[in-house]
Amino acid sequence: MTTLKSGDAFPSDVVFQYIPWSEESGDIKACGIPINYNASKEWADKKVVLFSVPGAFTPTCSVNHVPGYIKNLPQLRAKGVDIVNNVAFNDPFVMSAWGKANEVRGDEILFLTDPDAKFSKSIGWADEASGRTARYAIVIDHGKVSYAQIETERGAVKKSGADAVLASL
Repeated sequence: MTTLKSGDAFPSDVVFQYIPWSEESGDIKACGIPINYNASKEWADKKVVLFSVPGAFTPTCSVNHVPGYIKNLPQLRAKGVDIVNNVAFNDPFVMSAWGKANEVRGDEILFLTDPDAKFSKSIGWADEASGRTARYAIVIDHGKVSYAQIETERGAVKKSGADAVLASL
């Protein structure tokens, strides 16, 4: 279990799950079919922001964390970010519904799931007691980590929020 830090190579075996958005499945009650998302492969030649939350539809995540990324998506793109993705331990159906509830369309921001917090545990950033993903942000630039911060204060969005990530770019 190694914490990611600036300068590290992003692991080569990271696979999440998600449900792709489509016009036909755009309704919050539509389920869709979960598929694997090979982050290591998809992100190898891109600049990526991955932000993690402890749980979908929770107060801090829904009121402070996700809206900041939605609002700042144009500024992130202007700084050269190709992909912005959110991850939590929730199942793909919950994450899909959460993306729809936030009116995120297409692949603007993918709402990924980290089954059993496997990735978060592998980098030491999962809550040991609950097994949930912690609140953190990682910037990966063509396979190299350029920013990696975890929140240490409960309910805080200081190091992992869009403003902090933007300031680091």
